[in-house]
Amino acid sequence: MGAPVAAVLSELRAQLEAAGIEDPGADVELIVAHVLDVARGRVQALAILGTELGDDELARIRDLADERARRVPLQHLTGRAPFRGIELEVGPGVFVPRPETETVAQFAIDALRAVPDPEPLAVDLCTGSGAIALALANEVPTARVRAVEKSPEAHAWAARNVARLGDGRVELLLGDVADLDPGAGDPAPGPLAAAFDPLAGRVHVLVSNPPYVPSGMVPRDPEVRDHDPELALYSGTDGLDLIRVISRAARRLVVPGGLLVLEHAEGQGRAIRELLATDGWRAAATHQDLTLRDRATTAIR
Repeated sequence: MGAPVAAVLSELRAQLEAAGIEDPGADVELIVAHVLDVARGRVQALAILGTELGDDELARIRDLADERARRVPLQHLTGRAPFRGIELEVGPGVFVPRPETETVAQFAIDALRAVPDPEPLAVDLCTGSGAIALALANEVPTARVRAVEKSPEAHAWAARNVARLGDGRVELLLGDVADLDPGAGDPAPGPLAAAFDPLAGRVHVLVSNPPYVPSGMVPRDPEVRDHDPELALYSGTDGLDLIRVISRAARRLVVPGGLLVLEHAEGQGRAIRELLATDGWRAAATHQDLTLRDRATTAIR
């Protein structure tokens, strides 16, 4: 039989707390909201009003709570991830966007807004779900955005989000960012390089949240370690292999005076500033996120 919303929230909050979930109360409320197809605030109101859940609703809520207790990401259970006011579709095979990345997107958004060109051009490399690319298009309506993703699984999620939220201003490409590296010496560049050739020296902002975890450093959180795609996490022994590629590729694409924005881990800022300076970037600076941890480095072409 069913049970009162308040009792279910209390019971499942304790279950998730015992499983080590960081914010069990919020997760339970979001699970209930997902099953009932209501806003989280409505769940809180239903608890106060003494509303009871039906048997089918309760069974589904318990099943999802059990999965969350096994550290399946909440976003995989609901199929949704919020990011800067938009709601992205996510699931297995794609990196779940983090709140910290919203700070990274802000640097790109601010730079795009300052471009005098009536249609500023942005590129988002390693787009994953399309989070940053779609945030740029949503918050800078005059911008044109080109996004690239290597993983076919992640690209499929990004394509769904671009179709629903891109308003025709985000072009999504499937390909390996390494193909854009002018130092690779490939005598026969692939279709991705050919697609970007016309953009050489025309991109106003290039932003990326690339893989940056060192290959020997296994993430502690099961949600990341067991569910985020390895392709979106690891990048060589120091975590900077792809960032080196992006720096060189961006030098060819970004207009003089344009901006490069890179997300990275705490403790990588100095090494990134040094490699950017070596590649000819100017005014490299590392910035903190809302948790006061180094999160992004910017540089000027």
